[in-house]
Amino acid sequence: MSGSDNNGRYRYNGNITDERLEVFLDMLHGDMPEYLYELEKYAGEKHVPVMRHQSAWCIKFFIEAMNVSRILEVGTAIGYSALFMAWCGSDIKIDTIEKVKERIETAGENFKKYDTGSQITLLEGDAADVLDELVDNNQSYDMVFLDAAKAQYPAYLTAVEKLLRKGGVLITDNVLQEGCILESRYAVTRRDRTIHKRMREYLDTLTHSPETWNTMIIPAGDGIAVSTKVNWQK
Repeated sequence: MSGSDNNGRYRYNGNITDERLEVFLDMLHGDMPEYLYELEKYAGEKHVPVMRHQSAWCIKFFIEAMNVSRILEVGTAIGYSALFMAWCGSDIKIDTIEKVKERIETAGENFKKYDTGSQITLLEGDAADVLDELVDNNQSYDMVFLDAAKAQYPAYLTAVEKLLRKGGVLITDNVLQEGCILESRYAVTRRDRTIHKRMREYLDTLTHSPETWNTMIIPAGDGIAVSTKVNWQK
């Protein structure tokens, strides 16, 4: 059902479900390579979370708009998001960090099969340790995609800031936590309170540090934070 308000503006009064919205927006964006759909199916069967389509399309937009060529991903899982970002441009190089042995093995197999341009380098180990090593080695990236242990996001931020070039973009996935982030601390289950607290702290830092970050929160997928490192930062 639709209609107009008192000012003659169009209003839609029906219900837009997440599924309907995703199908409609996917239709506008077009198709991904078939192997990505196959990996999505595998992830669903194995209960491994992968980024949602609308998060993926947002990332693709920023890759193209900002002429990104070097990406650091924190949280490889089965390699779906790294392969998606590699698909966004043949000149893109991606370093991706994972510590879980089973996921390292699965991602490695997927990269051998689908990373035909050798665009992806898998870095094994705890993210905090690998990030520090990258800082020590003076590495620099145009984009960082953060999609690892949510409670550790605040701990990663200092290293991420050092690794991003000035004007670079940090994209953080799952910041809305299926709506849990909107609840008070005592409304969430006890086992989720640490994640809830640290995610709120993380978002507060990103949105209240104008000397370092310029941030907007996009309610796409499970929510993504897009933060650019302000230009005068080293």
